[in-house]
Amino acid sequence: MIVPKIVNARVIVTCPGRNFVTLKIECDDGTTGVGDATLNGRELSVASYLTDHVIPCLIGRDAHRIEDIWQYLYKGAYWRRGPVTMTAIAAVDMALWDIKGKLAGLPVYQLLGGASREGVMVYGHANGTTIEDTIEAALDYQRQGYKAIRIQCGVPGMPSTYGVSKDRYFYEPADADLPTENVWSTSKYLRIVPELFEAARAALGWDVHLLHDIHHRLTPIEAGRLGRDLEPYRPFWLEDATPAENQEAFRLIRQHTTAPLAVGEIFNSIWDVKDLIQNQLIDYVRATVVHAGGITHLRRIAALADLYQIRTGCHGATDLSPVCMAAALHFDLSVPNFGVQEYMRHTPETDAVFPHAYSFADGMMHPGDAPGLGVDIDEELAAGYDYKRAFLPVNRLEDGTMHSW
Repeated sequence: MIVPKIVNARVIVTCPGRNFVTLKIECDDGTTGVGDATLNGRELSVASYLTDHVIPCLIGRDAHRIEDIWQYLYKGAYWRRGPVTMTAIAAVDMALWDIKGKLAGLPVYQLLGGASREGVMVYGHANGTTIEDTIEAALDYQRQGYKAIRIQCGVPGMPSTYGVSKDRYFYEPADADLPTENVWSTSKYLRIVPELFEAARAALGWDVHLLHDIHHRLTPIEAGRLGRDLEPYRPFWLEDATPAENQEAFRLIRQHTTAPLAVGEIFNSIWDVKDLIQNQLIDYVRATVVHAGGITHLRRIAALADLYQIRTGCHGATDLSPVCMAAALHFDLSVPNFGVQEYMRHTPETDAVFPHAYSFADGMMHPGDAPGLGVDIDEELAAGYDYKRAFLPVNRLEDGTMHSW
């Protein structure tokens, strides 16, 4: 067997409307693979980690040895885990799966055991300043064939609210050269969300799944109260109900509501979710390919979750490039315990920089059957978009106390 040797790797930073970091690996036969290395608000940290510490260790290695390279980068660093390290490892992992698929002449999902379903159910983001605006947006998504919709609306008395954007389809929270400061009131928020769900069910009926993102802002008992209030409207899930550093906190939420719980978009290893899964304190794990060590590691998380009837629900916001979206779809299509995939559309500028084979129809997505991941980066076009420093916002309570954003 011919061994594909890695002879070059480079990091590409581009900003077609927002910053993306991409790793491109090249083998001695000319085969290339791409991996997403974007960490929103900390992009250059990953770019440096790859350039200064990872790429020199890749040259000369057998590109087929994905597992060995993963273990080398994880165990060999000694300083394990963390978002920067795991995002860098994920970029390498995605690129190597892309190469392996191209060399085999198969889409990556076929290398992962083949399709477990015909397509991947995705959810869109309906948001608005008022409940009425959100319902109008949700009805638009329903007309497009979406079977699952996340609903967020403005909180009366708050100048801005997480998840509510000026554009119905494109939302970029990293909005300034220094962090924007937002204001938050839990009591006002807890009053408006049940009204939103009541209006949504009245307008959309019961044949569409309704999701909601709390974004780590409640205490466990507050989350339990909200879950109980929403139970009559059968939410598909409540996302990131409380900060998950204390995994045991989800036990208290479980004691007060049957609303399904989803968490994990900021997780970067199986250790972040181990207790939540083993104690069945969540229903969906939201870890994503780029921040959880790539396809290789995310499959381990999914396998552990499958033992406890917990399903996947990968993060899929626009701070993940089309490279990551393609990798996520191959993963989603193959794993037996898939639940739903978040799908926020990228701008036309981003889609042009990252030509891809995946597609959307009738509320479902498919990664396509191109060999590898089915996505690439147009480096000439990418070079026309210079990096622009952008921070995610921070959050304060009305009295000025720092709070989870």
